[in-house]
This record gives sequence, C-alpha cells and structure tokens, in this order.
Amino acid sequence: MLALFYIFIAVAIGVSFWQITRIMNFRSVIATDKDNDTQGKIAIGFLVFLYAMMIYCLIGMNVYLLPESASIEGEHDDNLFDITFWLIGIVQFAMQFLIFWFSYKYRGRKDKKALFFADSHKLELIWTTIPAITIVLLIGYGLWQWNNVMSIGDEENPIVIEVYSQQFRWDARYAGEDNELGLGNVNFIKGINTMGVDMSDPNSKDDKQVTELYLPKGKKVLFKFRSQDVLHSAYMPHFRAQMNCVPGMVTQFAFTPKYTTEEMRQNSEVIAKTKGINRIRTAKGEEPYEFNYLLLCNKICGASHYNMQMKITVVEEAEYRKWLSEQKTLAQVIK
Repeated sequence: MLALFYIFIAVAIGVSFWQITRIMNFRSVIATDKDNDTQGKIAIGFLVFLYAMMIYCLIGMNVYLLPESASIEGEHDDNLFDITFWLIGIVQFAMQFLIFWFSYKYRGRKDKKALFFADSHKLELIWTTIPAITIVLLIGYGLWQWNNVMSIGDEENPIVIEVYSQQFRWDARYAGEDNELGLGNVNFIKGINTMGVDMSDPNSKDDKQVTELYLPKGKKVLFKFRSQDVLHSAYMPHFRAQMNCVPGMVTQFAFTPKYTTEEMRQNSEVIAKTKGINRIRTAKGEEPYEFNYLLLCNKICGASHYNMQMKITVVEEAEYRKWLSEQKTLAQVIK
C-alpha cells in the first residue's frame, strides 16, 4: 500500500511538470477572434449545463433528504439549514450567471478595448458589510440553538439517559427514580457490568441498563455520552442531533421528541410510495419499507463501524412508563 502511495505521488509530480511545460509553450500563441468567440459560446453552454444539474439536484435528488425533524429543537437546525441553503443558492445562481455571461459578452475582439477601473469604495463597502451582517446573524442564531440543546436547567426536569459507546456497539443506561445516574468508569468493567458502572455509588442501584432506546413523546431527554475505547459520534439524524463520544470525558445534548415511531411510519409510508421506494433491498431480498429511528456512529471507528447502530422507539408517555417499569435495575442484575 505504501509503495502504491509513492507511485501515485511520483505520477502526480510527473503530470504537474508536463502540464507546466505545455503552459510555457502557449506563451507564443495568440488567440484569434474566432477562438475567443468559440470559448465564449462554450462558457454559455457550460452555464446551461450547470443550471440543468442544479435543478435536477434540487428536484430529482430530493428523495435522499431527511423528512421533517422529529424533535422540537431540531426545527431550528432545519431553519438554519434552509436559510443558509437559500442564501448560498441565490448568490451562487446569480454569480454563476454573471461569471459565464460576462465571459461571453466581453470575449476578446480586435475592435474592442478594455477599460480599467482602479477601485470603487462604495462597491467594496456593500460587498463587505452585507456578508458580515449576514454571518453575524447566522452565527448568533446558531449559538442560541447550541445553548438550546446543551444548557439544560433543573426546572426542565429532563429524563436522563447515558449512552455508552465501544467498538462496535451501543449500550444505554436510564437514571432511576432519583433521576440521577451513578458514576461510571472503564476500571469497573467486569462480566455483565459492560458499561463500567460504579455499584458502590448509591445512585447506581436503581439505574437500568438496556440495549434499545425508548423515548416518550413530548418529554425532554438529556443524553450523556461516554466512550470506552476510541472516538465515536452519536448521531440521531431524524432528531437532528449529534455529539462526539470522547474517551475520558462526558459529553451531552438534549432534545424533545415530537413524533412517535408509529406516526413517523405512517408519514414515511406516504412519502415512500410517492417517491417509489416502498420496498428496499436487503440481504434476504426485497422487503417492505418500514421506518425506524436509529442511533448511528458518525465517526469511522474501525472495521465494523458500519454496523454500529441502536434502534430508537418513540412512544406516548404512558407506554414509555410501562416499558421502563418492566426493565430490571442494576442492583437486580449485578450482584
């Protein structure tokens, strides 16, 4: 592999020298009006092609976009995305037109002379002030959203869940009746204590360890993340939530689910049938499409990174309480 890398570098250097040599040979070539006219028409053709691809990506590839945010806080992420997308899209659409149209309109001709403008303070002020104000507003909105998912007050009384990452699986631990998680450390990992929970901590006794996440609709959930080995990234795309899981430290975010899994399934079935993806190909063949929320790892953490996922089920609060009451506490499991 290292030898192939060196060969690639040698080839790249050789091609670079070859291109430089060709460019040096063009110094004596003088473009004619016909050449300039041809290049101008090519620029217009490329502009048409570029716009066609933009329209295709906006319409034809819309099927690959995520549906509406499944969390209340995620709505602001979508707003930020939409605002940024349309601002960049409008500017890009206009600038591409100006670049390629001017390339055609002002193509070189012997009967035309170029005009030189030293500067325009008014123009520079405009294109400096407007982007600066726009960036400040976007960053301000982004910081507000960051605090919205990171700073959780006690008055919100969120459900506290620890998500523990390791190559290549997720485990989760729900805080007990006291809504406080017991301490955890990799030094306590032994046998069935796969999350390294300190069982000498009184707060650990009523914690509940699970392999699937159940969340109540309309209730804020505070996630705390730890990693056993390498850097992982807890990614819940439908809730617009992602956070790095860093060995040796605890990270967190919070969100409030607003659609149950069943509600999203009903909505997803309509979308899937409309877009012609009501069946998916699996190892067993084609199967009916069924929506599920997932917790994924969004950092390449090793050979089985692709398989590191956990199912998330969002239900009404009464059903969530019933499910949680059926789970055993760590004191019942670890003796």
